[in-house]
Amino acid sequence: MVSRRNRSLLSISVFLAVCVWNVSAAVVKGETGVGELGTARIEEQLQDCPLVQALNEHKVASSPTTSSLSSQVFAFLFPGSPAVNALLATLYISGPPNFLLALCPPNIDPSSLSVMVAFAVGGLLGDTLFHLLPEIFLGEDEHDKVKFVMVEPNKNLLLGVAIMVGFVTFVAMDKGLRIATGGQGGHDHSHGHSHENVDVAATTTASEFNGSKDSLRSRKPATEHLTPPATPLLPPEKEKEINASVKLGGYLNLIADFTHNITDGLAMSSSFYASPTIGATTTVAVFFHEIPHEVGDFALLIQSGFSKRAAMGAQFVTAIGALLGTCLGIAIQEFGGNSASTGLEGPGLFGTSLRWGDMLLPFTAGTFLYVGTVAVIPELLETGSDQSKELRKTLTQFAAMFTGAGIMLAISWS
Repeated sequence: MVSRRNRSLLSISVFLAVCVWNVSAAVVKGETGVGELGTARIEEQLQDCPLVQALNEHKVASSPTTSSLSSQVFAFLFPGSPAVNALLATLYISGPPNFLLALCPPNIDPSSLSVMVAFAVGGLLGDTLFHLLPEIFLGEDEHDKVKFVMVEPNKNLLLGVAIMVGFVTFVAMDKGLRIATGGQGGHDHSHGHSHENVDVAATTTASEFNGSKDSLRSRKPATEHLTPPATPLLPPEKEKEINASVKLGGYLNLIADFTHNITDGLAMSSSFYASPTIGATTTVAVFFHEIPHEVGDFALLIQSGFSKRAAMGAQFVTAIGALLGTCLGIAIQEFGGNSASTGLEGPGLFGTSLRWGDMLLPFTAGTFLYVGTVAVIPELLETGSDQSKELRKTLTQFAAMFTGAGIMLAISWS
């Protein structure tokens, strides 16, 4: 006797065979080759299968629509098309963090932002691992429809290549900045390495002066009638050299910040064209990352000789990079298309179903992986000599990191 499970499997197999037959018949009827069908067209024809329609009804009945608080807030903040929502998101991530700089004192220590940096790391990694990567390889879920994923090995390889390109792009940016500044440190939140070199140089110079002062005192009994020559506290040549080096680091950091903001704009456009949920969660993650990022850059500019007003103005100028990246991403999506576009048929990139617009989201994921790990984690690993203080600080940082990741998980949990 055939068991109930086997009968169910047999029924599903028959239904799938009917689905395949219907799709094939539609292809023949429309005189369109299977290889010329786009992903959206295949999905549309699969929805006509009886089994798929039954699964759709079961999904709607078993998971009724509920409007959560986060979805209501996101619907209010992003009410338009993907292009409009991407531009709005760019304003959200660029405006408030820069206006907050007016409240920051000029002598703020970027290392005091370690808890905020840990929170931003959790948000970035949570958005990448919980939202971007599943969306890249599996697509976005829909409430009233079941979706099928066609496995294309070459497509997955190209998506992986795009992730790696995004990661390596930021490696190259960071490495180039380190070379340009003479190895004094890359573009991070704390910018601590470059400042340490300046402090060490100043301390060494002061020590040399104290040594020369002591030698003058030892010779004083023999030369009391002579007036010792005035020795400057810091040689003009050395002081000029240090100031030039620090100021160069400030300007190079502005260039790196401008480039970084371009990738943020690309992230906004690619995520909203993927789905409204992915766009909203990416906006939240980038927003919390931008706060310590902008404050750290602000502190570096102040220490590079900028006034508070000039530093704020420079940060607003670099924010234009985000708008530029968003417009560039929108242009790629609109003119390059993506696999979800209904008007595109035939093979895409290298014979796969991918379009140029599909490569932006994995590129963004690669940049987020770099920023959330290589660019920030070393700062969180820095410790002092006070073990009890560092233990409390570490626990606080981990709590902040898990909080940021938990928010990303809670937003997408259905």
